Amino acid sequence: MDTFTGFPAAALEFYAALESNNNRSWWLAHKDTYDADVLAPFSALRSGLEARFGPGKIFRPYKDMRFSTTQEPYKSAQGMFLSPYEDVGYYLHLDAGGLSVGGGYRSAAPAQLARFRAAVDATSSGTALIDILNQLATDGFTVAPPDLKTTPRGFPRDHPRAHQLRHKTLSASLLLGIPDWLDDGSAQLHIAERWEQLRPLVDWVIHYAAP
Repeated sequence: MDTFTGFPAAALEFYAALESNNNRSWWLAHKDTYDADVLAPFSALRSGLEARFGPGKIFRPYKDMRFSTTQEPYKSAQGMFLSPYEDVGYYLHLDAGGLSVGGGYRSAAPAQLARFRAAVDATSSGTALIDILNQLATDGFTVAPPDLKTTPRGFPRDHPRAHQLRHKTLSASLLLGIPDWLDDGSAQLHIAERWEQLRPLVDWVIHYAAP
């Protein structure tokens, strides 16, 4: 297993160049750079963090052109998701602008949505969620906006947690940019620290909303 030594500047430069050269010929000419400076660090980082945060998946760099709104075949960023439970976990994102982290869940399963709403509605679990989200905001994280414009059917509009009930998925993220530790092995510790700040949200979802 290779040791994680950080994300080199070449990784960011790769994505900066890809923005204006998003075509197959350029990609093939620079795939060695992707493999060495993007994929290899992600693979090493995943190996170093899976025991703590769950099995990881490194996303493919290719767009699904069936759903793409452009003709550009390659993603302008690399993502990775470590998940202790299906559809729930921790996210890492790298692009030309640097690094960002996130955590929470994304699921369209009706049963999970029903459990999530029931937990938000209940005073004890709902209040616990508010405390978690408030702490994340204090720590600088941004909670993704609600999916619905109004409170879902079956809940009063003046519900004390009406805003949270409007969520169908729930996640929080933090843009880290290009910190001075990005190209150093200590980046693993910094990323892990941020994911630990997200752990209460992930654990809440697993406890109350997961099957």
